[in-house]
Amino acid sequence: QVQLVESGGGLVQPGGSLRLSCAASGSFDSIGNMGWYRQAPGKQHELVAIITIGGSTNAADSVKGRFTISRDNAKNAVYLQMTSLRPEDTAVYYCNADILRRSRLTNYWGQGNQVTVSS
Repeated sequence: QVQLVESGGGLVQPGGSLRLSCAASGSFDSIGNMGWYRQAPGKQHELVAIITIGGSTNAADSVKGRFTISRDNAKNAVYLQMTSLRPEDTAVYYCNADILRRSRLTNYWGQGNQVTVSS
C-alpha cells in the first residue's frame, strides 16, 4: 500500500521559517508530479506549489519569493521550505503526488500538517 507521510508543521512567529517534508512509502514504480496544497479555516483548498519529475516548479502568487518546493527522487520525497511566514499562511498543508504502480497512475494525498503563524 502506498502512503505519503508528512512531517515538519507547527507554530511559528510571523517572519519565521518552517520546512515541510513528505515521503512516499510502499511499493510503486515511479512518482510523477508532486506538490503542496493548503486549506485555511473557511477557505477553499488551494495549490501552494508543484514540482515535476524533471524539477520544473510553479507556485501560487501569494507564496512566490517566500516558499520553495524541492524534491529528492532518490528518497521519494518532496519538501516545502517556507520563509517570511505570515499569519495568512496559517492552514493545514497537504502533500500530493501522482504515483505509478502496476501501470496505473493514482493521485495520493498526505495526512495533512497544521502550520500556524502567530505571535
